[in-house]
Amino acid sequence: MTLSTSQRADRVLLHDVSWAQFENILRDLGDRRSARIAYCDGMLEIMTPLPEHEYFKETIGDAVKDIAEVLEQDYESYGSTTWRRQMKQAGLEPDNCFYFQNEALVRGKLEFDLNVDPPPDLALEIDLTSKSLDRLPIYQRLGIPELWCYEEGVLKIYQLQENGYVETEGSDVFPMLKIRELPRLLEAHRLEGRLVLRRTIRDWAREQVE
Repeated sequence: MTLSTSQRADRVLLHDVSWAQFENILRDLGDRRSARIAYCDGMLEIMTPLPEHEYFKETIGDAVKDIAEVLEQDYESYGSTTWRRQMKQAGLEPDNCFYFQNEALVRGKLEFDLNVDPPPDLALEIDLTSKSLDRLPIYQRLGIPELWCYEEGVLKIYQLQENGYVETEGSDVFPMLKIRELPRLLEAHRLEGRLVLRRTIRDWAREQVE
């Protein structure tokens, strides 16, 4: 196992990490931590999120929940759960993740095995390109159908196809909404406080379906 550091102090990248070492590192880090991990074919990245990252993670995650409630769609949210598949030599912790289409299959579930259970229907990533380890191939190996990537005021939506992820205009989770408009709403109301922002998102969603 070898170590390399990026030019930024918020992450380290480990090379030649076996699956057993990866599992041991997860145990050593524990559940109550701010650092996030991603693993693929022996490379392990450990990141410490910055305040800007956490702000947009929480804000967009809240938007997903608010929209679901306006549309009366049942969902489960599992935050930055560690998802991994040894056979695929892949694992990561998204910024947030949700079940919608498969919500009934995991309702109230507290433990998961991706060899048996379906992966989340939607995952959220903030500042995707700032990360040293490419997340898209990892998400592909985990089989997550839809991915939202937010960076510098732009929200990109990716759908998993046979040969990988394809960027799309709309979301399969919320097909009736123009989801890519969310960053504009967030920026327009960011300084007005969380309550105003969440009401705005709810009103925006309600207007599109009435």
